Amino acid sequence: MSPGEPGMAAAGFDGWMPHARRVPSPNCDQRPDGVAVDLLVIHCIALPPRHYGGDAIERLFCNRLDPAVHPAFAPLAGVRVSAHFVVHRDGALTQFVSCDWRAWHAGVSAFEGRPRCNDFSIGIELEGSDDVVFEDAQYDTLIALGSDLLLRYPLRAVAGHSDIAPGRKTDPGTGFDWRRLKNALALPAAAFPFRSF
Repeated sequence: MSPGEPGMAAAGFDGWMPHARRVPSPNCDQRPDGVAVDLLVIHCIALPPRHYGGDAIERLFCNRLDPAVHPAFAPLAGVRVSAHFVVHRDGALTQFVSCDWRAWHAGVSAFEGRPRCNDFSIGIELEGSDDVVFEDAQYDTLIALGSDLLLRYPLRAVAGHSDIAPGRKTDPGTGFDWRRLKNALALPAAAFPFRSF
């Protein structure tokens, strides 16, 4: 298979959302055979930290970020990473990797005793910082995207990056309203194993 070919999704869906701006990232590969995509991982990112807008996230995910442009970019030199989606502050949606493919978003991670969360998850980055409230437009897009993904994949759980990589990651952080997402997606509390509702 190559990126964009049908995989574990519902029949007739190639893993690319038609309403998302498509910017293919090379930072992906084929998922292991027979692995169901059943976890949604919520992240947040801002490049430089606490600065929004611009194309630095896209450059990072497409291996075109110049580490000399800003001191915060220097540690990212040579990093190969991409989420499946980015939800920008204004609610615009960009997709970098087909959901049928493994995006390199979670790093060293585990969920319910299963390591390598990239194998079985879809990663969504919210443009933002983990101690800043996210925008209403971002929730609108995230909820619409999550609802669509629930129709197409056997998703059974939603977690933050901090949940699957504790001690290493803190996103999406205190600025993210988990209850708002849960209520809008009409998922049971069990689908959010790290939250108390």
